[in-house]
Amino acid sequence: MWQALGALLPIAVAVAVSSVPITVTILLLLSPNRSKTALPFLIGWVIGVVAVMGVSAVSAQALPTVPRRAQEKVTGVLELLIGAALIVLGVVQIRRRSRTSAAGMPHWLSAVDSFNGLVSFAVGVVLNLRPKGLLLGITAGLALHAAPVNNAEFAAVAVIYTLIATSTVVVPIVASFLAPKKVQPKLMSARDWISVNGRVLTSAMMFMIGVVIFGAGLTHL
Repeated sequence: MWQALGALLPIAVAVAVSSVPITVTILLLLSPNRSKTALPFLIGWVIGVVAVMGVSAVSAQALPTVPRRAQEKVTGVLELLIGAALIVLGVVQIRRRSRTSAAGMPHWLSAVDSFNGLVSFAVGVVLNLRPKGLLLGITAGLALHAAPVNNAEFAAVAVIYTLIATSTVVVPIVASFLAPKKVQPKLMSARDWISVNGRVLTSAMMFMIGVVIFGAGLTHL
């Protein structure tokens, strides 16, 4: 169990610090319709995180039975490919950001104020299907499959992974409903900071997690 948890923790952190879902969360909470859109987005985001990781793990278990060493080699190769892809994406995004003089958020985020509950739910799910989200989710599933855990440990590790990966969406939404007056100024400050620095932080984290996953792949070869 601890082996699986150790492999999943950096991936969960990478999912948690992704700037796009955090930004959507903040914009939804600052919008007039937050009472109708924030919770559906939260549910969609959690379902998406669990679904990508769970489907990847279950799909890996459905592969033909082969010797343990062969499984480790296959996992290692996949981790090398995913780690390399994350490193490349991180470098590309950092270079693209450095060439752009104007900071800001993706244009589609300007439509967040017009979201209804169904759209918010759909956005929460679909954000997990971005290239980075899929790569991280698939890696989490592979790591969980590769670790020697029983069914109870599998469930426990999956829950811990989900709690960490979704914490940056869950905590602001819950806090905003519990103490809206105290949280709103912090949300506005966070929105301004992320609009300037969010992409750089996410790209740097993507690069570092890619290196970690690439290194993990080497150990399985």
